[in-house]
Amino acid sequence: MTDDELVLAVRAHVADKGLPGPASVTDVAAFEEIVRHPMPELLRRVYLEVSNGGFGPGKALSLTDTGRWFGDRADLAMAYREFAGAPDHQLPPGIVPFMDRGCAMWALIDFRTVDGQIWDWDPNLCCLPHALAPLEQSLAHWLTDWLHGAMPDGPYPHRELSSRGCPNW
Repeated sequence: MTDDELVLAVRAHVADKGLPGPASVTDVAAFEEIVRHPMPELLRRVYLEVSNGGFGPGKALSLTDTGRWFGDRADLAMAYREFAGAPDHQLPPGIVPFMDRGCAMWALIDFRTVDGQIWDWDPNLCCLPHALAPLEQSLAHWLTDWLHGAMPDGPYPHRELSSRGCPNW
């Protein structure tokens, strides 16, 4: 699917969900200033053209506090600051937690990549030093899997196998 088709498909998928309206360009710019990286273009378009949060398999956090929380944090800035400031998270700059998957699991997106590579945070698999791992999946592929109902509820199957080398497994 093209980015245009994905934006339309996401909009249609969430049309009757009562989500907040789109974010503003100012909201996007303010968050990019916090992260110090530009937002991947597809993610920017979904926030600006679809909704300020609540989309995706586990409902992406809002860019700003909309009054509706789509996870344990009010917005992306709160989640990013908490992850970036926690010594046990070891989160590289530019990796942004954007979807609370429950049970301490998070989907994260890499603002350092043009296509928004998705990362996984799952401390339940073995230990905190191995909680963060790239999924080698772009935001476009991740959203396509969600739209086709192919998103797992628990740990990502290919991610689980990559953690088996951990001595704490």
